[in-house]
Amino acid sequence: MNILVTGSNGQLGNEMRLAAADSRNHYIFTDVAELDITNREAVMKMVQDEKVNVIVNCAAYTNVDKAEDDYDMADLINNKAAENLAQAAKAVDATLIHVSTDYVFKGDKCTPCQETWETDPLGVYGITKLAGEKSIEATGCKFLIFRTAWLYSPFGKNFVKTMQNLTATKDSLKVVFDQVGTPTYAGDLASIIYKVTEENMLDKQGIYHFSNEGVCSWYDFAKEICELSGNTCDIQPCHSDEFPSKVKRPHFSVLDKTKLKETFGVNVPYWKDSLKKCIAELAAQQNA
Repeated sequence: MNILVTGSNGQLGNEMRLAAADSRNHYIFTDVAELDITNREAVMKMVQDEKVNVIVNCAAYTNVDKAEDDYDMADLINNKAAENLAQAAKAVDATLIHVSTDYVFKGDKCTPCQETWETDPLGVYGITKLAGEKSIEATGCKFLIFRTAWLYSPFGKNFVKTMQNLTATKDSLKVVFDQVGTPTYAGDLASIIYKVTEENMLDKQGIYHFSNEGVCSWYDFAKEICELSGNTCDIQPCHSDEFPSKVKRPHFSVLDKTKLKETFGVNVPYWKDSLKKCIAELAAQQNA
């Protein structure tokens, strides 16, 4: 198979490179320099010229706060570009694997979010990501959408790397404890996408939820990062309103992964175990 990966310089894209290193399939890794997914003609040409069978879209506008003042760009990347990829997939009968977010939900319940729940995003980021989901569905292409949350990895900017730096350089820190979810190691999500592709489970179309197992607040997450990194910063819990933001974030966005586990026959790692793995990789990079 010929598999096109977009956004391959980001967190998930880099993990896809690692996952696919030994594949017998032909992976085509692109970022904006190689393929501008906001350009419909360029996308169509690439998909046709490379005889693409699967598109894995790892590209997204993910700056949640900035999106509030940058709707057009967020919509262009999260919605219109996703539609471009879906239309190209439809034209050549390829399958689109797309990554979405827990931010499509309001996050005002206290039970894990299921795929069938009504969506109600609170801000521009969630609104544009949900629009992207709907645009993909409307094209009639073959698709699998994986909603995820709290993504981190050894690559790019993310909460883990930020907290490692802050807890190493500050004596004390406040982190919100009233937003609850589950961290997701990008390597684990990449492994799922790789498995679905390599084992040709592409006929199991629909929307799926994936994060690591377990539940924690950002405060709990930060405490664990600090401890595993060998830092001694005094981290204190605080309320979200102590850090005013242009956008409201879901207060409870734990994702129910039952459908994914039953459909693809996978075990999902516990968030603390995956965090240990990532921090070990970061340490190895620093010592290399």
